[in-house]
Amino acid sequence: MAVALDKIIKGFTFLNEDLADPRTKDLFLIGNLWYTPSLIIFYIYFVNVLGPKFMEKRQPYKLNRIIQIYNVLQIISNLYIFYLALNLMWLTNYNFQCEPVDFSYAPRAIQISRMFWYYFLLKIVDWLDTIFFVLRKKQSQVSFLHVYHHFGMVMASWVGVKYFPGGHSSLLGLLNTFVHSIMYTYYLLSSMKINTRSWKKNITQLQMIQFFMLAWHYSKLLWTDCGYPQWVAAVMIPQNVFMFVLFGEFYYDTYVKPANVPALPKIKANDVLARGLVSNGKLKEQ
Repeated sequence: MAVALDKIIKGFTFLNEDLADPRTKDLFLIGNLWYTPSLIIFYIYFVNVLGPKFMEKRQPYKLNRIIQIYNVLQIISNLYIFYLALNLMWLTNYNFQCEPVDFSYAPRAIQISRMFWYYFLLKIVDWLDTIFFVLRKKQSQVSFLHVYHHFGMVMASWVGVKYFPGGHSSLLGLLNTFVHSIMYTYYLLSSMKINTRSWKKNITQLQMIQFFMLAWHYSKLLWTDCGYPQWVAAVMIPQNVFMFVLFGEFYYDTYVKPANVPALPKIKANDVLARGLVSNGKLKEQ
C-alpha cells in the first residue's frame, strides 16, 4: 500500500511540476493539477443538473442587454488576442512547417506564454454561453456537442499553458479568435434586429475552412520533428476532421439539398444554433 501511494505521489509530482513549464506555474488556475479539471466537472454538473434544477420553478431570465454587452466584450477580447498572435508569432519568425516552443525567459517568449494564458481564460469565459442558455431556460440548446466543445477547449488550452505555451498550436488560437470575433459580431447585430441573414452561410463556410486548415497544420507534425510533441497531432487531426465532416453535413443539408429537392423542408440556420453547436466547430444562438 505504501509503495503504491508513493508511486501515486511521484506520478503527481512528475505531471504537476517536473513536466510543467516553470514560467507559467504561478499563473491563475495553472499551478495545481486539480484546479481546472475540478472546474470542468463543476461546469458539466451545473449546466446539466444544478442549473436546470435551479430554474425548474423560475421564469426565464431576460438577459438581452447583458448578452449584448457580453458580445461586445467577446469581440474586443478575441480581436486583442488575435492581434497578439499576429504580432508575436505569425508576422515575425514563425516556422509554418513545425514551430517549437521557446522555453526561454526572453521577453518575446514570456509574452507568448502569457498570450496562451489569456486565451485559456477566454475559453472559460465562453462558458457563459452555456450558462445564459440555462438561465433563459433554453436547455435544448445545451447539447452534448455544445458542452463537449466548451470543456474540451478549456482542457486543451490549459494543457497548452501548463506544458508547452507556444509553438505549433498557436494557429488554433489565431483562427479561433478570428472566427469568434466575426461570430460574436453576428450575434450582436442579430440581437439588435439588424438583418444578418446573409452571414449564416458564410460563417458555416468559414468554420469548415478553419477545421481543414487546422487538420492540415497539425498533420505536418507527423513528418516534421522540431521538438514539438507529435502526440498532439494524433489528438487534434481526428478532432478537426470530425468537425469538418459535421459541418459539411450541415452545410449540405441546409444549403445544397434544399436547392436540389424543393419538396423537402428547408433547414434553417437557426436550427443549428438551437442545437448549441458553437465556435471552433459549433454555431450557437444568442
